[in-house]
Amino acid sequence: MQITRRPSPNFGPRRDGLTPSLIVLHYTAMPNPDEALDRLRSPEHEVSAHYLIHRDGRVFLLVDEDMRAWHAGAGTWRGQCDINSRSIGIELDNDGASPFSEPQLTQLDRLLPDIMARWSIGPEGVIGHSDMAPARKTDPGRRFPWTRLARQNLAIWPAAAEVTPDEATFLRHAVAFGYPIDAGCAAVLDALRQRFRPWASGRLDARDMGIITDLAARLPVDPPAPST
Repeated sequence: MQITRRPSPNFGPRRDGLTPSLIVLHYTAMPNPDEALDRLRSPEHEVSAHYLIHRDGRVFLLVDEDMRAWHAGAGTWRGQCDINSRSIGIELDNDGASPFSEPQLTQLDRLLPDIMARWSIGPEGVIGHSDMAPARKTDPGRRFPWTRLARQNLAIWPAAAEVTPDEATFLRHAVAFGYPIDAGCAAVLDALRQRFRPWASGRLDARDMGIITDLAARLPVDPPAPST
């Protein structure tokens, strides 16, 4: 695939010898892709990502993968902080309300396996920005086709099941899967639904409970100890 370099100054070294174990997917939330590219390369905005995939299928490399791009911000995953040092960030040119384009998704299908192979990242390591920061982020949003990635083993997907809902158990399983739960059950439930049941609403139900139960069972029971 053709990748165009458009270097951003907004990066630094990964801290504490960390290497990427996650890939975090974002949307730009901007209607104009040229403005999004400019912002990710603007020193005054102090934000970047490793890659930007344009809606027309062009792929831009903004920050080299071995460096720490400034894309994730505050948040945790599986008890671990400084997600920027632990991840590759991919921005998708999308306003947050529109469907993702086929040229764009085709390029993501090509890019993800390469990154995953380079850094030995499994499908469970491909997450959304909303997963690691459920109280403040909604990207890549309810229109992002996670099932498409799952069919290619590029992301994890739960088995269909129903389990009696219980909030305390839901939160315990959420922690085991990776979610930070400090913002409370409602925020975590919304993050879960954005990804796995995008148009569901209402209180925690048996399908939500089945999803988080299955997801938690796929990973080690005890997440890594929190670190900075």
